[in-house]
Amino acid sequence: MTAGAMIGAVISGRMTDFIGRRLTLWILDIFYIVGWLAIIFAEGAWLLDLGRLSLGIGFGLTCYVGPAYLAEIIPKDIRGLLMSISQSMTGYGASLTFVIGSFVTWRSLAIIGCIPSLLLLLALFFIPESPRWLDYIENQRLQQNSDDNVLNLFRRKYLHIVIVGVGLMVVQASGGLYGFMFYMSEIFDSAGISSTLGFILVAVLQASATGQCLGCLLTGLSYFLQELDWWKEASPILALIGVLVYMGSYAFGMGGIPWIVVSEIFPINVKGSAGTLCNLVSSFCSWVVSYTFNYSFSWSPAGTFFIYAGICGFGVVFIAKLVPETKGRTLEEIHASLTRIMQ
Repeated sequence: MTAGAMIGAVISGRMTDFIGRRLTLWILDIFYIVGWLAIIFAEGAWLLDLGRLSLGIGFGLTCYVGPAYLAEIIPKDIRGLLMSISQSMTGYGASLTFVIGSFVTWRSLAIIGCIPSLLLLLALFFIPESPRWLDYIENQRLQQNSDDNVLNLFRRKYLHIVIVGVGLMVVQASGGLYGFMFYMSEIFDSAGISSTLGFILVAVLQASATGQCLGCLLTGLSYFLQELDWWKEASPILALIGVLVYMGSYAFGMGGIPWIVVSEIFPINVKGSAGTLCNLVSSFCSWVVSYTFNYSFSWSPAGTFFIYAGICGFGVVFIAKLVPETKGRTLEEIHASLTRIMQ
């Protein structure tokens, strides 16, 4: 899936700029439907892999075009609120899937997963195209935009926002999310906790956005304490609390806000290339985490989560020092202020 997301990331910016936000939403939804259908009717591993790849491509496109479209159509006074609600649906959807998946077969779960994609297909008939994209296309009809190139992003006037966007993606994706998501059963089982109970608690408990680093620390500490005889009984509870804090805080914090910021800080003349770069970095880091987690967890469960905690801790400092506040400002005001910083 993360490999498919990298493919979707590579084509997301150019596709969205060339054919528009609305048509890109149509295409990504087709990838979702094809992916779920491939999994539903799979009789062997190759069709399951094909389905996951297709879902990944759709997800890679979604990560860029979803926040970009919303940022361009929502008024500034409610932009943060509505985009946060939209992004939080990812966390809620994953939590709901954990609960349902504890009681049904994977094929039944795939059928259920196809339902939102079909609903989106119907909803796309009723949404408008982004007015900012329409204006951009009209202004660029007779001229080539020389800035819309990945290499041009590293010019001085864009360097600060590129560092902010790419840095947020590195922190978000490298902080262990896909380790928790893809291997949550193994984490619960190794800590002596019922996976079904753990999934249900993850679904119903939401923590504050500042708890992501704490979640990794608590989970790592629980495995470290398993080596101490007098702490062995408490360590499963600590591991459960750590996972709950991490997943809950991620849904409200790093799960959606970095994508919101990235959709806001880049001017529309470079948004396609910048979105592709940030999306690709996010997908690549997600792939690294999902691929290496099993090996690092076998090496040292405690060490694995301490590493993730360190990355999340770095993210706190990075955000405090470099990430601008965008609340209550139009996209044009945000772009003008950030461009002046580098001039």
